[in-house]
Amino acid sequence: MEEAWLIPALPAAAFVILLLVGKYLPRRGDWLAIGAIAASFVLFFFVLADLLDNMVGTEFDKALGQSGIDWVSFGDFELRLGFQVDQLAIVMLAVVTFITLMVLVYSTGYMKGDPRYGWYFAAMSLFVAAMLTLVLADNFLLLYAAWEGVGFGSYLLIGFWHERRSATEAAKKAFITTRIGDVGLLIGIILLWREAGTFDMSEIFEFAESGGYSTEYLTMAVLFLFAGAVGKSAQFPLHVWLPDAMEGPTPVSALIHAATMVVAGVYLVARVMPLFAVADPIALNVVTAVGLTTVMMSATMGLVATDIKRVIAYSTINSLGLMMVALGSLSVSAAMLYLFAHGFFKALLFLSAGSVIHATERQEVSELGGLARRMPVTAAVFAVGALSMAGIVPLAGFWAKDEILNVAGDSQNFVVYGFLMLSVFITALYMTRVVILTFLGEPRDREAHQHAHDAEPVMTLPLLLLAALTVLAGFVVFDGVGEALGFPGGIGEFVFLEGPEAFHFPWDVAVLSTLSAVAGLAGGFYFWSGAAEPARRAGELFRPAYEILKRKFFMDDIYQWAIDRVVLVAGGVIAWFDRNVVNDTGVDGSARLGVFAGFGMKFLETGKLPNYALAIVTGVIVLAIVFLVVRV
Repeated sequence: MEEAWLIPALPAAAFVILLLVGKYLPRRGDWLAIGAIAASFVLFFFVLADLLDNMVGTEFDKALGQSGIDWVSFGDFELRLGFQVDQLAIVMLAVVTFITLMVLVYSTGYMKGDPRYGWYFAAMSLFVAAMLTLVLADNFLLLYAAWEGVGFGSYLLIGFWHERRSATEAAKKAFITTRIGDVGLLIGIILLWREAGTFDMSEIFEFAESGGYSTEYLTMAVLFLFAGAVGKSAQFPLHVWLPDAMEGPTPVSALIHAATMVVAGVYLVARVMPLFAVADPIALNVVTAVGLTTVMMSATMGLVATDIKRVIAYSTINSLGLMMVALGSLSVSAAMLYLFAHGFFKALLFLSAGSVIHATERQEVSELGGLARRMPVTAAVFAVGALSMAGIVPLAGFWAKDEILNVAGDSQNFVVYGFLMLSVFITALYMTRVVILTFLGEPRDREAHQHAHDAEPVMTLPLLLLAALTVLAGFVVFDGVGEALGFPGGIGEFVFLEGPEAFHFPWDVAVLSTLSAVAGLAGGFYFWSGAAEPARRAGELFRPAYEILKRKFFMDDIYQWAIDRVVLVAGGVIAWFDRNVVNDTGVDGSARLGVFAGFGMKFLETGKLPNYALAIVTGVIVLAIVFLVVRV
């Protein structure tokens, strides 16, 4: 575990090499980026084995390995560039390294022939290096630096095709929107440091648990931290950047959604959950409320989206909201189980959509249809991912979603539980819709259909591996499976907050959620099969609701209005004040005053006797007048 720093160091080194000499390397150095992340993936298993060895004899309580260097030290203040490995970090390392490896292998086919092929792999290496550093950071300062590195990497990759105006606008939108949350994160970190005098996470957690922070102060600090998670994980009201981020290459979308940027917020909240546990319960209520609002908004918007990647993007926002509800219920186990399973089926969905786009050069579902006959492998694996997202047994999404429903039922009120169950129905509905409109029925664009075919093996193999894991990954909830893999039990006995959580299978939750999902599947086939006449009639009947969903609850319009009417107007006032008061009066005015004073004083030192005589006479006359006036 002491050598875990090599896991982010390898892709970081690959980035530096590709940046400097990438254009001189064979295949523009794609093999170097893939080799670096493959080596990181292999190193992960050594780190995992070391952690499991350290858990032996501790009744499988939390194990921790740390390494790093002293960076700054003065007085009582010390700052380390440190890395830590625990169960939470292990789950993240598994997801990030494996998904990135699959995405980069897939990218060699998808990005073939792109004029910036080498730069693509360099930027991807930087992106994943920042994410891995974020996962392993043992102090908030290093975490924040990596957090900003992830944001910068996403900006480069979302705007990768910067010759398209839509791509540059999407990159700026993502960068600026997430910066709003990042300001909150920075304030929260400063508040924690101000009282504890350290950035070290474990020391801050101990300080909080010993009562070092007042309840009100700690609650304010963790809510600021949560603001950072809201931005990165696209939670309401900062969710607006994620659908537009689809302007980047599809493998980038897969990596952002499945393993890196958007799950960073969930990881942050899970990492600081000891602080939430001792803060005022209102902090957890805020997490739950934001997560639930995000779940319902994204699920309904997914019903009307027509871009295949945007539909999947809304499903990501939906999933992230579910994870936040789990964290709001104080269940790190349920949240990380969903994050683990979600990584596989979400990467599968995006990469399958990428195969569709690669083959047809279309991504509007209104221009697709009937592709199952031309692309049977892609259709099959996409269906597996969609069914997992819908929560159909025995796929990974079923176990992960039911675990969240279970903890929500135990710790939340019936309103939260009811909305979550409704979201299961809606999710199955819109995932069925996208499958039908893309792969079933008759082709709506004959030319695109005729040229469609399954991708080459370098793109298909990652899809098959991800599909296999989508089927199998959910079984890690069972103790027998976990023990067979060398773990102390199921995932709940490996990743937890205070103590191991044994897996329970509530039949009532499973039956109700399965019925909701199946009802969603049936509804999807009813509304969108054939000519989709029922869907058209429903759209006409509920036209106002349809327009609200189509306009994304007017959130983009609200933000644009605020920018035009508030931000730009306030900016204009500040600019006027800066120019006329600060610059022209304060800065230039003081300079002009000096010039004027100098101009006036030059007449006092002329070097001419008549001037001095005149001054003496004038002075005598003035003094005489003053004397006479005073005497009178």
